[in-house]
Amino acid sequence: MPVVTLAQLLESGVHFGHQTRRWNPKMDQYIFTARNGVHIIDLVQTAQLLDNAYAFVRRSAEKGQKFLFVGTKRQAAGIVAEEASRCGSYYINQRWLGGMLTNWTTIKTRVERLKELERMQETGALALRPKKEAAVLRRELEKLQKYLGGIKLMRRLPDVVIMVDIKREYNAVQECQKLGIPIVSLLDTNCDPDVVDIPIPGNDDAIRSIKLILGSLANAIYEGSHGQAPQSDGDGDDIYADYPSAEADYDYAEEAVPAADEVPAATDEVPAATDEVPAATDEVPAATDEVPAAADEVPAADEVPAAVEASPVAESE
Repeated sequence: MPVVTLAQLLESGVHFGHQTRRWNPKMDQYIFTARNGVHIIDLVQTAQLLDNAYAFVRRSAEKGQKFLFVGTKRQAAGIVAEEASRCGSYYINQRWLGGMLTNWTTIKTRVERLKELERMQETGALALRPKKEAAVLRRELEKLQKYLGGIKLMRRLPDVVIMVDIKREYNAVQECQKLGIPIVSLLDTNCDPDVVDIPIPGNDDAIRSIKLILGSLANAIYEGSHGQAPQSDGDGDDIYADYPSAEADYDYAEEAVPAADEVPAATDEVPAATDEVPAATDEVPAATDEVPAAADEVPAADEVPAAVEASPVAESE
């Protein structure tokens, strides 16, 4: 039985690739066709390769290996944190700091600093510090929690890294290659499949696509480490309901939704423009007021008879 069905892949929009002009020719083997200027991914291959990835991840989990989820794009950040936490793995979902893996010794000192500040906050020692010093320490704590909170329990380098977008996580890919850490990743039509050990061709921009693939891999980790598949409560569709703009970031067809939100802001400026119209019309009477002033100068034409009267004088001479 496949991990996911073709109907599930289709419903989640996994088959949508990028625009044809933004493709990587190396992904041609995974592309089924092109429609309306967008590449369509072959879901049959996606289902087969997802089964392979599921089996690989489950075997690795059975051996006690550790996993690191990496996805820093906005639509993937919440899902990465949720699925990694659910299966007891580590994650990076904000920004990949240079040397996160290759310079792990230094990064580990910052992780220890994070733990120290958290202990100070829990024991109340942070509140006993001078007000200015406490504010500085709280800002440091917030920053460390934001970038290193997902790996504060990681004591050594991960054995497998699961990524969402290898083009965005280019530095992470390089570090994994340098250290020989296998990469399992979603591959959109603009990606290079040669840098990935376990490819899963699919849409890496749509939230539902990311949720389906990462959820399946998290299930594999859970099954391998606990010896059984996770129990579903039937509310899987509502797990990410609290994430901001969960469906607004859906790629291509739904990508224009956030732009529609800007329309009210644009229309709010219309009254401001119309407010200036009366100001312009107020100047019209001012212009018409000058017309009588010009008409007042018409009696100056009385000087014309004076000029005419001068003519007989000239003739009398």
